[in-house]
This record gives sequence, structure tokens and C-alpha cells, in this order.
Amino acid sequence: MSLNSNESREDYIESILILKREKGAVRSIDIANHFGYSRPSISRAVGLLRKDNLINVDDSGYIELTPQGLELAKGVYSRHKTLIKFLEKIGVSPETAENDACRIEHILSQESMDKIKEFVTQ
Repeated sequence: MSLNSNESREDYIESILILKREKGAVRSIDIANHFGYSRPSISRAVGLLRKDNLINVDDSGYIELTPQGLELAKGVYSRHKTLIKFLEKIGVSPETAENDACRIEHILSQESMDKIKEFVTQ
């Protein structure tokens, strides 16, 4: 996965947030294992995320989201979870809902997202 699109950037940032919650600490190898990508691919992505001021990496290789990165990650994660709930509420299987939410979360307009959120919370 390259970082040539906002979708890729958002996927990486969201995965760092999730891994941080699951493991307490995140390194490049954790991201590589999460996506099933090679370490060199992840190293490139980490470098780009760092350059964009979305993450910091300490001397031991631990990755932390910057305030900007955390805000972005929380937004993407919230959209993801809301979309899963919506899809499951209309009868989509959990596995399909998860896969589809990953794709939809990046392209849906804010207006549509707001209406889906409204529907899910009724």
C-alpha cells in the first residue's frame, strides 16, 4: 500500500490507532503484520506519515500519532464503526460489513455520513 492517496494514508493512521489500543505500543513490524506487507513498504509509508506530521517515531522505533494524526485517525475510525453498524443493521453479514466499510469510509460525503450516523443512532 503506497501513500499516493488519502485512502492509504487514512488506512495507515487508523491501523496505528487500533494497534495502539490493542497493544499499547506500535512499531513498524506491527503495522507490517497488520496489513501483511513487507517491512520496506511499511518503512516507506512511515517515512511519509512522519513527513506529513501525522506520526512521530522515537529512537526505539515506537510510533505515536501526533495530535493532527490522532484527530484524523479518530475520525476515520468513527466513520468505519458507524458504517459497520449501518451495514449490519440493514442485514449485511459482519464480515462483508467490515470489508465494505473499509472501502466506503474514504469516499462517502459528509452529508451521507451524517445521515447514516443519524439512522444508526435511532
